[in-house]
Amino acid sequence: MKRARQKPVVENETPQTSQKSKKQKTCLYGSGFGSTLDWGSLPHHVILRVFQFLPLVDRARASSVCRRWNEVFHIPDLWRRFEFELNQPATSYLKSTHPDLIQQIIKRHADHLQYVSFKVDSSTESAEAACDILSQLVNCSIKTLGLISTAKPSFMNVSKAHFASALTVVFVNSKSLSSIKVDDTPLDDPSLKVLVANNSDTLKLLKMSSCPHVSPAGILCVADQCHGLKELALNYYILSDELLLALSSEKHVDLEHLRIDVVSENPGQVQFHTIKKQSWDALVRHSPKVNIVMYFFLYEEEFDAFFREETPVTHLYFGRAVSKAMLGRIGLHCPRLIELVVCANGLQPLDEELIRIAQRCKHLTAMGLGECEVTCRGFVEFVKMCGGRLTQLSIMEEVLIPDSDYSLDRLHLEVSKHLGRLWFPDMMPTW
Repeated sequence: MKRARQKPVVENETPQTSQKSKKQKTCLYGSGFGSTLDWGSLPHHVILRVFQFLPLVDRARASSVCRRWNEVFHIPDLWRRFEFELNQPATSYLKSTHPDLIQQIIKRHADHLQYVSFKVDSSTESAEAACDILSQLVNCSIKTLGLISTAKPSFMNVSKAHFASALTVVFVNSKSLSSIKVDDTPLDDPSLKVLVANNSDTLKLLKMSSCPHVSPAGILCVADQCHGLKELALNYYILSDELLLALSSEKHVDLEHLRIDVVSENPGQVQFHTIKKQSWDALVRHSPKVNIVMYFFLYEEEFDAFFREETPVTHLYFGRAVSKAMLGRIGLHCPRLIELVVCANGLQPLDEELIRIAQRCKHLTAMGLGECEVTCRGFVEFVKMCGGRLTQLSIMEEVLIPDSDYSLDRLHLEVSKHLGRLWFPDMMPTW
């Protein structure tokens, strides 16, 4: 009887081969980490880098791959910046941040949050939910906070007491706030005092347009004590000579940006006060590089208080129709003007006004015209006087009126020559 031929045995062959086969199925070929390193063995800093590029939903899914990835998911660096999205299914098609994730953040990562924003839809429920979350951030160390209404200002429907209580939690516990954006909210003077008492050394930006419960005294408290303030945005009704003088005192660091919203909801019912030239001059002397940005949403009869004497505004935006007389005053009294955007004017050509602006506003670099009229001859003269310093020039084709000197075809060649670059008027949509 023949003896069966035995296969030579190599010690430990079977288990090594089997294990190697399994490793090869999960190894990272060509990754530089070695042929036996699987996804679960990636260094923490590599996984962290991958997670930083993933949207939150994908990051959460990836965290379930293994224990190591789940550990990286909770590394504080990944939770420094977070945007809470709060939407109601009945009023928004956008998805909300999942409630379970919100609770996890509050329990495990509240003290890691530094750059936080709340984006809410038009429902009061979403704004109240944002306040509820703020109220729970008792261990926070937030540096920037933004409250954003994506549609109508829903925070205004929250009770002032609820809103103030929620903000107080953050203002008291953070003590390192540098940037706050709370437009269209029921922010009030007592809340500002709490903010200043706890964050006066760190606050650099305060954006609080359309906050009707804030008085001039409240913002004056900020100006007096927040010596590092660099950017401030507020409504014109809060602006005063006293505030400008406070911002001009020697103890203040130079203000870089001052944004002023001039808004009227009831035509003819608002009497706008006048700011003295001396107050503007004091601000510019103290902060010579300050950008003063003004957004106007007024009716023509409400402009009487503005630009009757020199005003150091640098950026002007008119969201509603503005008269020829007002544009003429701008040419006379706004020598620091850098940018001018006019949404609408009327059917009277603005040639003289634009030429005066070109003559007097030597720093003008950007111009935008909407529903206005300018002759091609007048427009070419304006561009010729401004020359290559006009880095932005946005004019609708319908604004330009052809004349005996220039057709629209010739106009773009002439304007391009004076600008030193190819230029065409903007085209209106045809739908």
